[in-house]
Parts: sequence; structure tokens; C-alpha cells
Amino acid sequence: MKRFHVHAHVADLPASIAFYSRLFGAAPTRVEADYAKWMLEDPRLNFAISARGGEPGIDHLGFQADTDEELAELKARAQAADTPILEEGTTTCCYARSDKHWVTDPQGIAWEQYRTLGDIPVFRQTAPAAAQAAAQPGADAASSTAAAACCAPRGKPVGVAVRAAGSSCC
Repeated sequence: MKRFHVHAHVADLPASIAFYSRLFGAAPTRVEADYAKWMLEDPRLNFAISARGGEPGIDHLGFQADTDEELAELKARAQAADTPILEEGTTTCCYARSDKHWVTDPQGIAWEQYRTLGDIPVFRQTAPAAAQAAAQPGADAASSTAAAACCAPRGKPVGVAVRAAGSSCC
């Protein structure tokens, strides 16, 4: 079953963790010096916040798939929406390794569609763009550049086209 995802930038991480913990009635499932995440079951929500230099507010929305089949279904829906897809393939960001792609709605809101493959001990692991491109046959230069910039430091801001040079995130 898919899970809705929201990622927001916050100015004061400890105050935001306290607020959202009370609002959700649950402690975060992961807390780092610059990041916190809640994996809620009712409603099924992956809510993440980070204090990584972005303007406070919603960074991006998304869907987290539990299976490869669900991720393929999400991608097929994105293709049916007749919008460009930024394919990242296997990448790291937000203390996790994931398979992901991005789409942008007509208003410029970024949507991340991904399947988490496992946790990592750092916010993001970097690899040279050439190595990423080699690992993703058929990836274009824009895709490789965006994948290399994942989550550095602003995340994927709302209102910026996915294909624009910049970053993408969890």
C-alpha cells in the first residue's frame, strides 16, 4: 500500500519536532541533527522535516511505494499525465537509499515517487555524476546533474521545474 509523503523545511528543528510530535501523537521514527521523519499509519503518511538551509515551508510532495510493482504503477500514471519524468533510479537522500523519479505538476509543484530500499547513516552519499550516469543507462545529462545534486542543501523546492538544474530530495 502506498504512503503519502510531505517534506517541509523548518527554521527550528527542535521546536518543530516538539510541535509535530504533539500534533501527530507520536514521536518521530528517525531523528538526526538536521532531519526528522514520522512514518504514520493513520493516516498512512511519511512526513519529513529538515533544517538544511531551505526557506521554511513545503519542499515537495510525493508517494512512497512499498513494492516495485507499486512504483511502476505510479510511474505509469505519471507517464499518462503527459509530463516529463526525471528518472533518478537508485539514489541516496534523506538518510535512505531509494529508487525514485520526479514529476512536476502544471503549477510547478514537485512530486517525488519512490521506493525506499534501506537506511544509510548520512543524509546523502555522493558519487561522481559520471558514475551515476553509468549506473543509469539511458539517463540524460540533466537527469545526471539533478541526481548528483540531490538534497543539496535546499532540497526540491516547490515551484521549480524538476528538469531545472538544482536538486531533488527524499
